[in-house]
Amino acid sequence: MDRHPIEGMMTTTMESIRDMIDVNTVVGEPIATADGATVVPISRVSFGFVAGGGEYRAPNAQHTAPSQDELPFAGGAGAGVTVQPLGFLVTGPDAVRLLPAQCYQPIDRLIELIPQVVAEMKKAMG
Repeated sequence: MDRHPIEGMMTTTMESIRDMIDVNTVVGEPIATADGATVVPISRVSFGFVAGGGEYRAPNAQHTAPSQDELPFAGGAGAGVTVQPLGFLVTGPDAVRLLPAQCYQPIDRLIELIPQVVAEMKKAMG
């Protein structure tokens, strides 16, 4: 069975997207620091894909009943990718924390600090 031209377009576009995006785009390569901590960049990746086409006959064509194989194909495909840094996962000998890449509202920062405050309170109480 012959493949339709739109299948080839879609396959080529999806292969191109696959080449652009891999797991290291979302969770980056770990980076070891001198103090023993490890920093891992975290990103959000979004992508969109569209393909379409059809067989068309010229409006002034003299063919009375062309077969499907005689109709010319016209089509197109496109894709878009967005990579947004979210933050850095920092793992150290005594803690794991997420350092956000964007500025948050003060309430977000307070919520982020709750685990650290609880750990400090546990230490203070024995």
